[in-house]
Amino acid sequence: MNIIRKPIITEKATAGNETGRFTFEVDRKANKLEIKKAIEKMYGVNITDVRTQIYGGGKSSVKFTNKGVVEAPSRIRKKAIVTVATGETIDLFNNF
Repeated sequence: MNIIRKPIITEKATAGNETGRFTFEVDRKANKLEIKKAIEKMYGVNITDVRTQIYGGGKSSVKFTNKGVVEAPSRIRKKAIVTVATGETIDLFNNF
């Protein structure tokens, strides 16, 4: 099972990198312990805290067709915000 899908590079997520918090999109079925082990193995850092969030799934795309208005649900995703130990960092731009 591929636990870590990709790092999330947004303005808000990048601002957290200065305080030692990094954001990743992860598999929806993965728990916090699996996420912690996968990131520690991939980047060689010590993780002190893992927070997860499931988002998406609401009605997002509306299409006007001959049969009327069709709404499709958006994709359900899970992201993990991990905090690394003090003095350590993850280089997201060269390692992934």
